[in-house]
Amino acid sequence: MILNLMRLFLFMLLVMVGLASPGAAIAVDNPWIHTLFFENDLFTGTDSDYTNGVKYSIISPDLSPRAPQRRTMQIPRKVLNVLHQVPFIKNAPPETAHRAELALGQNIFTPRDTARSELIEDDRPYAGYTYIATSFHRISDIGELRSQMDTLEVQFGIVGPSSLGEEAQTLIHRIRGLDLPKGWDNQLEDEPALGVIFERKWLFHPPLKGGWMADTILHAGLALGNVMTYVNAGLEIRAGWNVPRSFGVSLIRPAGSAWNSPGAGLSWYLFGAVNGRGVVRDIFLDGSSFRDSHSVDKKPWVADISGGITASYERFTVSLAYNLRTREFDLQPDKHKFGSVVLSYAF
Repeated sequence: MILNLMRLFLFMLLVMVGLASPGAAIAVDNPWIHTLFFENDLFTGTDSDYTNGVKYSIISPDLSPRAPQRRTMQIPRKVLNVLHQVPFIKNAPPETAHRAELALGQNIFTPRDTARSELIEDDRPYAGYTYIATSFHRISDIGELRSQMDTLEVQFGIVGPSSLGEEAQTLIHRIRGLDLPKGWDNQLEDEPALGVIFERKWLFHPPLKGGWMADTILHAGLALGNVMTYVNAGLEIRAGWNVPRSFGVSLIRPAGSAWNSPGAGLSWYLFGAVNGRGVVRDIFLDGSSFRDSHSVDKKPWVADISGGITASYERFTVSLAYNLRTREFDLQPDKHKFGSVVLSYAF
């Protein structure tokens, strides 16, 4: 499976280089950034637990008053004028950037044996979650070696049949010629979802303009809501050629942004990351908030351990990762593994 991921990475890298215009100058002065995330455990030969995640996001140019305005012409002037009067934006130092993000995503969770139609009491519930998220990022350069990004995200969504999780998984299985899951009649019922998430990242980056280098990103955060409530913290180490002064490419997680500015030439790096969570509530294990439902006894501490490769060329970025998630509930027989693909384009 890892070999297949590497073949996919090399193919996308060749496509990325082919699409970029040779010798064309990059507009690095304030881009919009589109990013598509895709996570699935079929990459690792399984089909259970967190079995699929997809997310599309668009990040705005810098909205600060001193930022280049050519890239913000698509934003109504009245909206920009209001933003520029917000005190923490208006009075921010010149080295601070402010960006807004809008995202649409869906996550799907299933038990291990999807061939059974009856309720599997000792395994996690079937659940789909479809959401819209809006985020605000404040990025600051603190000296030559350190940067910081604060992200505040609000998620609105739906858990249950209206999330279309069953339809999405059935469609993918039909396309791939796989057996159709038979237990979706036991999924969690519809429940509106609301979440507020904050995360801070610290980037420690060498004062180098190019060549071989390594850096470190630390993060810590908090999530409150009826879907997920937790505290989290972790780190990422990156090493490679022309590693960008950015905040990396994370998994699909609340307030985990793929903010990354384009640059001239080729950049690539290997990375290893860990994110630990102290879980207070997880609707996909605890069950519905306001009615009786299927549930399992969750683990209070969960970690994601990831390793992969990211490459950027001109306006394009592609990232592939192999991810290991520790057991999330008491009766889960083993850790869960899944693959991740991220494609990003700046313009």
